[in-house]
Amino acid sequence: MTTDAPGSGAGPGALRLTRWTVSSGSNVQSRAAVIVEASGHVWQASATGNGAIDALLEAVDAALADILGGVARVTSYDVHAVAEGPDAEGIVTVVVRPPDDAAGERSSGDYAASVRSTNIIAASVEAYIEAIGAMLADASWHGAVATAGAKAAKARGSGPARGARAELDKDAPTDATSWFDR
Repeated sequence: MTTDAPGSGAGPGALRLTRWTVSSGSNVQSRAAVIVEASGHVWQASATGNGAIDALLEAVDAALADILGGVARVTSYDVHAVAEGPDAEGIVTVVVRPPDDAAGERSSGDYAASVRSTNIIAASVEAYIEAIGAMLADASWHGAVATAGAKAAKARGSGPARGARAELDKDAPTDATSWFDR
């Protein structure tokens, strides 16, 4: 996947979608879970939605609410096919604005990202993350990731860091779908 988001990328505070999963089908509500990392901090959340993409964006919103102080507003979402056939790529472009609750210089601006992929669901969530990353790269948002990360670390106390690696207990049963039961 490629991105055209200015200011996003590998700089300090850049958001990185580490993992995502989604379950969707007819006659069921879609469910998604995401893990997002930035500046050594990890945020994760799960959510439901009206389809796979909506559920993923809702999960991202829940994960990043502490950083943004609300929910980024999607003002434009566009999917454009660039070829024909089953292996054809599409370009997903997402434009976001700061949350309604943002104040001062943080309350305005349009931030866009485009991601190209054969997987439109993956491109959609990546473009959303990249657009939010572009917003956070704006000077008015400087320090938002670090501040939210420090608050989360303080709330966790002296326990292990969120996202810290632990040894796998090979004898323990593993249930990769447990997050669906939330």
